[in-house]
Amino acid sequence: MKMAELVEVDFHLLGVLSRFGIDEAFGERSVEDVCMRYGIDASTFIMICEVYVDPDYRPSQDQLRTGHISDVLRYLHQSHSYYLNNALVTMASSIEKLIEPCSAPQKKVIWKFFQDYKNELDKHFRKEEGEVVPYVQGLLLGQRTPGLSIDGFEDDHSNIDESLSDLKNLILKSLPAECEGRQRIALLNYIFHLQHDLERHSAVEDELMVPMARLIENPHSVAPHPVSGKEEESGKDELSDREKEILVSVAQGLLNKEIADRLNISINTVITHRKNITRKTGIKTVAGLTVYAILNNLIDISSIE
Repeated sequence: MKMAELVEVDFHLLGVLSRFGIDEAFGERSVEDVCMRYGIDASTFIMICEVYVDPDYRPSQDQLRTGHISDVLRYLHQSHSYYLNNALVTMASSIEKLIEPCSAPQKKVIWKFFQDYKNELDKHFRKEEGEVVPYVQGLLLGQRTPGLSIDGFEDDHSNIDESLSDLKNLILKSLPAECEGRQRIALLNYIFHLQHDLERHSAVEDELMVPMARLIENPHSVAPHPVSGKEEESGKDELSDREKEILVSVAQGLLNKEIADRLNISINTVITHRKNITRKTGIKTVAGLTVYAILNNLIDISSIE
């Protein structure tokens, strides 16, 4: 296949190419020719592209055994740099412009939510760069640390995914009408693309790096593939008065039992209402629900500081 034809399959692959430093015109060169030019194993490159564009793709054991995990690490490292030094910088600038018409309290909570997300992402990537990558590089050199395995580093991306999803839903549903529409659409478009990119980045880790590292640790092992599922987001219903009461209590930091005692209802009823709140708002984290409550004038920021 020609490299230009590969990009035609899914334009999102342009991001994969850029992280390998492939930024020139391809002409009629094949994928193999371009990969050779940039010092990349072509089979591993194709696996990364497959994982990136197809959520159902699972590489075979033979592909994992013969793949070059060093190229996977190279891709992941450049992705981390792109997210922190480019994507989040661009997003910060867009958010700052978009929320300019907001009141001071609204600006404060939106900006804090974004900064908390940025810090969470930075912490996640620093752990990978400081712990996971050196461990895998050590495996390639035949170095093993007693008591450590790749499964001990395997991370849960759900908090990061949920926080970005919450930010998207807050911008989509809860910003004041004064915020400029075209800027809002442009920012949402950017966040949707970033969300997709981060999901596929996590898939490259889970479907390539982790099982390939397992096979280095134990060449006779069979690397399992987790079954992934994705809940549908959002709902069109308005929050009921009771759900608004519970939302305010959540924003004030109360636990389910404390909410149940305050409203004289059962814990199971609180849990059911919280599930409905998440379904209707599309927001899953406490921090995101707190921002939602403030933006929708359900609670004053001074009451939770």
